[in-house]
Amino acid sequence: ADVSDLVARARAGQPRAVARLISLVENGSPLLREIMARLCAERPAKARIIGLTGSPGVGKSTSTGMLVRAFREQGSRVGVLAVDPSSPFTGGALLGDRVRMQDHATDPELFIRSMASRGHLGGLSWATPQALRVLEAAGCEVILVETVGVGQAEVDIASLADTTIVLLAPGMGDGVQAAKAGILEIADVFVVNKADRDGAQAAIRELRNMIALVTRDWKPPIVPTVAYRGEGAQDLVKALDAHWTHLEESGELGRRRQARARDEIEAIALATLRSRFAHLHGDRRLDALARRVLDE
Repeated sequence: ADVSDLVARARAGQPRAVARLISLVENGSPLLREIMARLCAERPAKARIIGLTGSPGVGKSTSTGMLVRAFREQGSRVGVLAVDPSSPFTGGALLGDRVRMQDHATDPELFIRSMASRGHLGGLSWATPQALRVLEAAGCEVILVETVGVGQAEVDIASLADTTIVLLAPGMGDGVQAAKAGILEIADVFVVNKADRDGAQAAIRELRNMIALVTRDWKPPIVPTVAYRGEGAQDLVKALDAHWTHLEESGELGRRRQARARDEIEAIALATLRSRFAHLHGDRRLDALARRVLDE
């Protein structure tokens, strides 16, 4: 691949070039260092990164599609990274989240990419930070990152996104469930989707009781939505804008992005170390050490 040509075409907004760069990133190409160097040589404007997480079935993909429509109506160029789980048995992934976003498939100002988690825990793919950099270079002003949706421990998105949306739905837990540590603690905005169902108001009350215990400066707002009908979209965008303003005025935005860069550097170093250890698998020296452990 001609990296300089790919990067130039990606900066011009050509979808095929953007897709190719993300594929190279996902596959851990030997060209990865050169790609990142060229992308960073001419720093693009920083995109707003919004993460969406929650348990399977709460409507993450539908809510993502709803937000895409809302931001496109504002004239923003939008990127979407939808992470799907990889099978622990076959290693394959359905990559089906984008199926729910087919209404936007022909929009030239929108780029949707599905990514497999490839065994990475925490709801994201290991290549997500680099893929975000590609989308920023392509001129995306808003990037929506939809996580796998694996449950209460899916908190990696909080270290990657500027704003984290945690989605819930009526009937998926009681007050004790709402008070559990983990995924609910990372929310900057709560969304109670499927708010036309019984139990929606009870879920909102339980969240309000939990938020009353929060000691942070920012109190997460609760936005009821019915995503498949687009209801609550404007209220959700207002809540996201309010949080963005808070981040800028409080200085939290700079702190989060510095922490994100620090975590990415650490992740790259650990990945390099793991790759070196991978070459030891099956090495006779390991067998000798294992025998010593057993003998002692």
